[in-house]
Amino acid sequence: MTDLLTRGEYSAIAAELDFPAAPFVDGKFRKGSGPMMETINPATGDVIAKISTANGEDVDFAVRKAREAFDRGEWSRLHPSERKDVLIRLCKLITRRKREFAVMESLDSGKPIRDCELIDIPETIHTIKWHGELIDKIYDQTAPSGDDAISMIVREPVGVVAAVLPWNFPLLMMAWKIGPALAAGNSVIVKPAEQTSMTALRLAEVAHMAGVPRGVLQVLPGDGPSVGEPLGLHMGVDMVSFTGSTETGKRFLRYAADSNMKKVTLECGGKNPALVLEDAENLDNVAEHVVNAAFWNMGENCSAASRLIVHKAVKEPLMERILARIRDWKTGDPLDPANHLGALIDVQHCQKVSSYFTGKAVVGGTADGNFVPPTVYEVKRDDPRARDEIFGPVLSVIEVGSADEAIELANDTDYGLAASVFTSNIRHAIRTARDIRAGTVTVNCYGEGDISTPFGGYKQSGFGGRDNSVHAHDQFTEMKTIWIDLTDPKEGDNVG
Repeated sequence: MTDLLTRGEYSAIAAELDFPAAPFVDGKFRKGSGPMMETINPATGDVIAKISTANGEDVDFAVRKAREAFDRGEWSRLHPSERKDVLIRLCKLITRRKREFAVMESLDSGKPIRDCELIDIPETIHTIKWHGELIDKIYDQTAPSGDDAISMIVREPVGVVAAVLPWNFPLLMMAWKIGPALAAGNSVIVKPAEQTSMTALRLAEVAHMAGVPRGVLQVLPGDGPSVGEPLGLHMGVDMVSFTGSTETGKRFLRYAADSNMKKVTLECGGKNPALVLEDAENLDNVAEHVVNAAFWNMGENCSAASRLIVHKAVKEPLMERILARIRDWKTGDPLDPANHLGALIDVQHCQKVSSYFTGKAVVGGTADGNFVPPTVYEVKRDDPRARDEIFGPVLSVIEVGSADEAIELANDTDYGLAASVFTSNIRHAIRTARDIRAGTVTVNCYGEGDISTPFGGYKQSGFGGRDNSVHAHDQFTEMKTIWIDLTDPKEGDNVG
């Protein structure tokens, strides 16, 4: 495990950072055609840097360069083991700069440095390395076509992929997309969230240093109308992989319909339940998982368990333990490793989260600048706090009287990304996990699985594919059948 530094040491690193300030296109930083954009430190309100942004003209240029790179074949047709070597070299370069990446990520997003150091950067490296290692271990297939033919089923890269990122896990979500997309041989254009462009730009530069050819990985900072929409509508983009809100994800489906029917994969919102059944045991352990699930990354997490659906028989002792755990979750300066919660992403988002602070909170329910401490409300099922994706450190507690009621309530949502079940009965665990309509269901723990398990959701939580696992690699490829006739030509046939 990485040893954490002191707040002073992290601040010293921050003072020495050289921030990227322009789109990374065709192997180098180039001034964009869009306006300058200020990058704000959410914790202090200070301007970190001013970035030259892209617009539709830059999108056209980047798509053209991505297509040229793809057609040249120096990446798309490179031997899989050689692509693997480049991606592993990239991981080594990230490792050498891990503290630079961690501090830059914390400054840019308000994330606590402890999470950046212990989770985001290690997982970013692991994701890229895992997909790099996978490249030369995936076999294509043959079909049972009989003695007179051979039918080969092969994967080929999609072509030009646009990866549109969220602001809550900027670097890790970039890795979730570029890891499998580059491994498959695609050219990738990344559109980071306008609030968090820094680490994406730096990662593209480092990837080029590692040997990713020019035009194969490009980053276009800017807002949705200037960059995201032109990418979604571009006839030269073959696929969009998007992580973000459900509302914005639906736009990319419309863009695909209005352009070239490009492939679209969406990983969107969630209102995820944690079900604590009557027979749950070790409530101290349950409380630890519930607190982590609700408040990790300030609740700015699509898989956050923001609904605690708890049986009335265990509610009181569980709530006592949850409130005791919350006292250890300190909120404050993101560069102080003692703090578990940093700042919310910006003023507008903090105002949105704070708008749910009505009535008496069990704990929290206040905001100080962009800082919101862990907040808990006891609510009824029709309360907006039990239905809306707040995307902040707010846990809604709903009491139920049976397991059937808990399952029915868990499924009473437009979303279906993740869920957790706490029970001491394995039959109850399996039956409940099967009955919940969500892409990932954990038992007696909170989590998302790991890099080897697919991640994505049912209903309005996702569309078109899954992140992580070999399935993520597959979604960045096209499947082709090659049929070879082995029959002897008949006498008189023309063979030439």
